[in-house]
Amino acid sequence: MKAPGMLERIAASTAERVARAKEGMPERELREEALRTPAPRDFMAALCSGEGLRVIAEVKLASPSAGAIGQGLDPARAARDYERNGAAAVSILTEPEFFAGSLEHLAAARRAVRAPLLMKDFILEEYQLLQARASGADCALLIMRLLGRERTAELVAACRKLGLAALVEARDEAELEDAARAGAALAGVNNRDLATLEVSLDVSRRLAPLGRRLGLTLVSESGFSRREELVELAGLGFAAFLVGTSLLREGRPGAALAALLAAAR
Repeated sequence: MKAPGMLERIAASTAERVARAKEGMPERELREEALRTPAPRDFMAALCSGEGLRVIAEVKLASPSAGAIGQGLDPARAARDYERNGAAAVSILTEPEFFAGSLEHLAAARRAVRAPLLMKDFILEEYQLLQARASGADCALLIMRLLGRERTAELVAACRKLGLAALVEARDEAELEDAARAGAALAGVNNRDLATLEVSLDVSRRLAPLGRRLGLTLVSESGFSRREELVELAGLGFAAFLVGTSLLREGRPGAALAALLAAAR
């Protein structure tokens, strides 16, 4: 039998985590709590307005590919530093086992910043979207490779009803086309292969023309180390860039973001 890949392992862990959460708070109660929160901010507008590069700056404490990244990092303080230094939006990892994240990090970031927030997790069902809304997210990540087209379409519709934006992540041409068919307006192109964890910006270079033809607003995710890479991909039609590890490794993520944006003008 083939050993489960990283994505399968994370999905299995996530399913168990959601089941435990439901025992503590039934979906009906969570929905009531979620709908009492203020209306989400306009995530898409934050990526498509203003001049210069638009960066979704990420807060994460660890990852399967990089190990521990932000030891001692305070998520709310990091989010505030990102906002002060030009982030168009902030991404908060909430997956606990593999990325050392939590919903508490998201809620703390919401109290700290006005910038739109992306809840980055491995979403399997609507319950997690309710968690996102209740914790202050404005956008939720949906991974095509994890969900498939039919389930993605259901969750895109659920996001819309909750007032959340959906960042639908694709890795190849078929997934990008399926994202559009599922109703996505905002598509993330993941430069990291979730099966092997290998990274190549050629994925974004290859998919940019198709994304434009499909009328999608494109976000390039992962693998950035030089400002010239963002400038190049902006020229290919990407509206924004998800950047995390390279900023966090600097120890002063806000300052690292400011330097990246200043140098890239």
